[in-house]
Amino acid sequence: MSKIVLYWHPMSSATPIACALAELDVPHERVKVDITTGEQRRPDYLALNPNGKVPTLTVDGAPMFEALAIEMWLGQTYGVKRGLWPAAGTAEHLQAMAWSTWAYVTYGAQLIRLQAANDLGTPDDAHGTAARKGLDGLLGLLDDRLSRQPWMLGDSYSLVDLIVASVIGYSAYIGAPVAAHPTTLAWLQKVQARPSMQIEA
Repeated sequence: MSKIVLYWHPMSSATPIACALAELDVPHERVKVDITTGEQRRPDYLALNPNGKVPTLTVDGAPMFEALAIEMWLGQTYGVKRGLWPAAGTAEHLQAMAWSTWAYVTYGAQLIRLQAANDLGTPDDAHGTAARKGLDGLLGLLDDRLSRQPWMLGDSYSLVDLIVASVIGYSAYIGAPVAAHPTTLAWLQKVQARPSMQIEA
């Protein structure tokens, strides 16, 4: 089996990777990178991740960065066998790729706008208001999907639920109108209650 090392920091974008590894029961080593003291900018870490951010995953010493890429690799490598990721060539696999990317890219673009408004101390200015409106519309799409099936890909939980819920959960934390979409909120609470999501520092 490959040696997997996760470079992470608690309560960061690396946390969903730790949760995915727990959900998949993949043996791995965790190395804490203290982003509060700048450890992510050390030359040895930048050699693994030139972005100077967490997460980074190494597989037998070979590095990979970007949370979404890592999550989809974990799904494809370990999730198919465990029934947590659809096999390549299936309709479900196409949906897995689409919705995972939607969460990080389409929804994430509006989330970045809201985060920027919050960081500037102007969450209720035109930018913050527009961001919440955009997020509300996208949450409506998600609510519609989850009103027709209990999980992102159908009747069973998958890593796609973990991936999407990680982004939606963070958005709720910074002020996205998730509570205005009760179906999505109930689904989010189910995902967050899973044992694999209870990651400690």
